[in-house]
Amino acid sequence: MEITSAVGAVLGAFGLSGAAGLNAWLPLLAVGIADRAGWIDLGSSYGWLSSVPALAVIGVLFVLDLIGDKIPALDSVLHGIGTLVAPVSGAILFTAESSLSSHLPPAATAVLGAITAGSVHAGRTVARPFVTGTTAGVGNPVVSTAEDATSLVLTILALVIPIVAFIAIVVLLIMLGWLAFRAARWWRARRRPQPQGR
Repeated sequence: MEITSAVGAVLGAFGLSGAAGLNAWLPLLAVGIADRAGWIDLGSSYGWLSSVPALAVIGVLFVLDLIGDKIPALDSVLHGIGTLVAPVSGAILFTAESSLSSHLPPAATAVLGAITAGSVHAGRTVARPFVTGTTAGVGNPVVSTAEDATSLVLTILALVIPIVAFIAIVVLLIMLGWLAFRAARWWRARRRPQPQGR
């Protein structure tokens, strides 16, 4: 039973850190609320996530990011900031989720969380200019809303059905890799000099 719990914690940690790659603040807020409500136990080391000051700060940042990411140009700035914030959030979430059950070294879980969140964030950051360029920015709010919804679903799955969350993260990374490849080809085609007419 202990092994099952440890595996579930690690799989759930992958789900949470992946969700942080899409929205760095949403899973932190959800996990903090869940711990405060008694639905999960973060333990003493990460109980600060459910403190009133932490929830208030994370909540405000979540709302600001939620709104700002729907605005073209501002979303690019937020994605730049997210390059640092998302891996940190992923590291915290992975370590907090797995610390009570997995007995993995905190440094290892922090690195795994940072890499998972950073990879997802990098994929969406590369793909976003492709969406902006092909829709004149109109598609940005739609994509951003889809990212927020996916982050929420992944967070819930990570806490309830960890194995499904892990599989979803693997699929998401594959999809983002494909989108990044398409985006790179699109950028190369745009930068290629057009033949001059005679």
